[in-house]
Amino acid sequence: MTTSVFQLKCGIKNDPWGKQGKNSLAGVLCSKTPGTIEVEDDQHYSEMWMGTYPTVPSRILATGELLSEYLQKHPEVTGEGYKKWGTEVPFLPKILSFQKALPLQIHPDKKLAEKLHESQPDKYSDPNHKPEIAIALSNFELFVGFKPLHEIENLFKLAPLQRFLPTETNAPTFDDSLLREISRILLTLPPILVSETISSLLTIPEAQFGPNQRYIPGLLTRLKKMYPDTDNGSLVATILMNYMTLGPGEAVCVPADSMHAYLTGDIMECMARSDNVINTGFCPKAESDDVDLFTGSLSFTPHDVDSALLRGKKSDVGKCWKTEVYEPPFSEFSVLGVRLGKGEKEVHRAVKGVSLLVVVRGSGWMGVDGEKFELKEGWVYFVGAGVEVNFETEGGLLVYRPFAE
Repeated sequence: MTTSVFQLKCGIKNDPWGKQGKNSLAGVLCSKTPGTIEVEDDQHYSEMWMGTYPTVPSRILATGELLSEYLQKHPEVTGEGYKKWGTEVPFLPKILSFQKALPLQIHPDKKLAEKLHESQPDKYSDPNHKPEIAIALSNFELFVGFKPLHEIENLFKLAPLQRFLPTETNAPTFDDSLLREISRILLTLPPILVSETISSLLTIPEAQFGPNQRYIPGLLTRLKKMYPDTDNGSLVATILMNYMTLGPGEAVCVPADSMHAYLTGDIMECMARSDNVINTGFCPKAESDDVDLFTGSLSFTPHDVDSALLRGKKSDVGKCWKTEVYEPPFSEFSVLGVRLGKGEKEVHRAVKGVSLLVVVRGSGWMGVDGEKFELKEGWVYFVGAGVEVNFETEGGLLVYRPFAE
């Protein structure tokens, strides 16, 4: 009989922006699975990956077999999803922990990803797009998308920024086309000019930035401690992009081609099955991609804070109504969040495709077809298609379950 539910052993990355030691939720959760890692105080732990993507693939804990190989041998556990996605898990969930800004980046859309993969397969490892969502597990700061045009226009009335408006016309129409050009200008400024501009902005009283922008000087000061004050990303992020702070359980949606940079916090991230990224800021120049490629690919969604939010809502997958669902506007996945208090239970109806399940907090049990599986912090399970799942806990439980259907 084919096994459709089993515990996974996941891998972790050690990027320098990751939190160190036991301050990293990604590192701590990864270490909870037997036979994975011992958390070291001086090591950075940035991303725990779950799924079949070959960069950091998951294995079946009991046997050591790659999850991808098992699914190739037993496609029946993928259910109806096999017709659409084949035997690969069509999404890539991660736990991220970061203590300073990740690179300022976009993920290419499907058309551009195919082109980049064909021309530079070593750098762009797949032909897929990479829209994503991020659910806060702790207080989470980020930059995402562009501010409303009128807010950006007002900022460019400040003396240090006026010179960066294109000079073709004395009164340019402040629209997305102009914003694309401003992005290119700021990203190509010489380092000394970036530094001088930041220094000049820091001499301006906060009130002059406007009622919703008074945070800018403080953020510029913080970013100077994370990256050199010659980094173009600091200007682009603080002047052009939405700055957001989220609490646990709140989420954002980042479409393909949308500019973003995560600043501090711990998150559960889920994306279409891809690892393509175009970077231009908050990274060494040697790791920075072509600015014209970056700015030419930019989308202007979201264009304010509210449209970046992805609100969870009660899901009918949970028969006891203890489950929220985060449903992004793309087809590869949704994410279920199960939050149980002491002694509470939940039952998930069968879903048509595969799912992965990660325990973020607490402990309990999962029942499938009469078999019980223990749930502990950091443990990750694969759940095949078409099975009902029962959850129970004595002391409380928080589980996230990305699925495709």
